[in-house]
Amino acid sequence: MSTAVPIGGFRALPLPLAQLSLAAVLKCGQSFRWSIYPLHSLDQSVLPSGAPTHEYRLCLRDRVVCLRQSLDTLYYRSVFPSITTSNVESREAETLAWIRDYFQLDIDLIKLYKQWSTMDPVFHRLRDRFEGIRMLRQDPFENLISFICSSNNNITRITKMVKSLCQYYSPPIVSLPPPMGSTLDEETYHPFPPPSALASPEVSTRLRALGFGYRADFIQRTAAMLVEAHGRTVNLKSSMESSEEWLSTLRTMSTAEARTELLKFVGVGRKVADCILLMSLDKKEVIPVDTHVHQIAVKHYGLRGTAKTANMNPKLYEEVCTKLAAVWGEYAGWAHSVLFTSDLKSFASYGLPSSPATPSMTPDGSSTSSGNSLVATPSSEASATPASKKRKRKQSKTASTASPNGYVEVVDALPELSLDAPGHSLAERVKRRRRGAIPSPGGTSPT
Repeated sequence: MSTAVPIGGFRALPLPLAQLSLAAVLKCGQSFRWSIYPLHSLDQSVLPSGAPTHEYRLCLRDRVVCLRQSLDTLYYRSVFPSITTSNVESREAETLAWIRDYFQLDIDLIKLYKQWSTMDPVFHRLRDRFEGIRMLRQDPFENLISFICSSNNNITRITKMVKSLCQYYSPPIVSLPPPMGSTLDEETYHPFPPPSALASPEVSTRLRALGFGYRADFIQRTAAMLVEAHGRTVNLKSSMESSEEWLSTLRTMSTAEARTELLKFVGVGRKVADCILLMSLDKKEVIPVDTHVHQIAVKHYGLRGTAKTANMNPKLYEEVCTKLAAVWGEYAGWAHSVLFTSDLKSFASYGLPSSPATPSMTPDGSSTSSGNSLVATPSSEASATPASKKRKRKQSKTASTASPNGYVEVVDALPELSLDAPGHSLAERVKRRRRGAIPSPGGTSPT
């Protein structure tokens, strides 16, 4: 493992904020491994409207993916332990394919928001503030272990546990300095460990010493079950162990069959199983239910009972699922994530002009999330953000093919996402453009 220098500049993928909001999606309790850095080196007073204010990084098996976002563009680059100039383009093509898969960009979120708004007046009132919240398509094994850690836990501790698993059971692949101008230290990146690394009996003892509590046994025993049943042979093409590949086959099973398989693992109950089904196994209709979701159903959707904390028994769980699925339809699990996020106290000021909706940093300046709820509290940083600057609507020129700022334009269009035809008043067109529903005449390029 060595310190690597990022290759080239960022590449640009045209993508409106209404299709994906990194500030919301990467902080709403789906994934716990993203590192987030504020771009302190940038002079916020001279930035174009909606220019990137944060960089997001995630370590995959063989690379670190770095993302930034403006109002209408997703910027990305990869950092590899070693790479030759002859295969840069093919490796970056792999990164783009991963981005499309991980964020499920083939699914038109603007169209879904319109459908949910038509069916649900509660959603209609929230759609503009909480735009761009979509489900991730995560690695099933990482998702499984992360949500075993989530039992009776909060995002700060979950993030710490997941980071410990990577540091102690997965070798580092690269060290990377923070974005230019940051005072944070260089960070060493570890992929998520495979099942075989967590399957040994002594793992449980070590995890308890690291503060995992009863979850230590659940993690070790679940990993051991996978390895014993499906082996540890590594597929050289995918770098996945055979037990990981088996988990991925649950995507092809029915929801009921896949849930049955997940419930066999130690530490996996109905809610954890449903989180995994929704967040990594393509079961878009599944609604994970806890007392918080139950309160939403009672408060907004006429479910009988009291909004006070109730005992979440199987019968009540099914009642909540049935009620909400009837409201939101085929993508009920996706809609649920928007309502869940919007109802959290930590997101009370999210999307409002007076308060930026950027991810918060920990008090010591580290790049992990903070807070005591499932979702980290958005910060009150003085710097402007994509969400707050969006409402100012100051346009700038589109990034050039090779800008002096290191951003590289990529001719790459998304699948045919819904775009509204003209024929509206100027005020209506401006309002719709702010939601990303129609293309603007010029993009916004970061500097």
